[in-house]
Amino acid sequence: MEEKEVLTAEDVKELAPLYDAVILAVKQVYDPEIPVNIYDLGLIYELNINKDHEVYILMTFTAPNCPMADEVIAELQHSVEQTPGVKSCKIELTFDPVWDQSMLSDEARVILGYDVDVADE
Repeated sequence: MEEKEVLTAEDVKELAPLYDAVILAVKQVYDPEIPVNIYDLGLIYELNINKDHEVYILMTFTAPNCPMADEVIAELQHSVEQTPGVKSCKIELTFDPVWDQSMLSDEARVILGYDVDVADE
């Protein structure tokens, strides 16, 4: 695994608006079977941006055999790379840890009709 770049506080402050814009781009991509974007579904495990404005995303799917995986990844890559200021986007797929419903955001829980006040058992 390649060594991670260490960002200074100034770097983080400078990259914060780009990070927010990339999150908005990610939220434009929806799971084809669930009416929730992949960010709120909890499919994004890691999102990093380096000083060169290269984006790295580590993600998963709700099931390893997702028939639309290639299309979702292509749509995500396109959406992120169209974000002004982004130089490139690398997406890596993992199934460790395995996705489960505890990874849903509160927004996703509301959309899917789950009670947001009740913790998962």
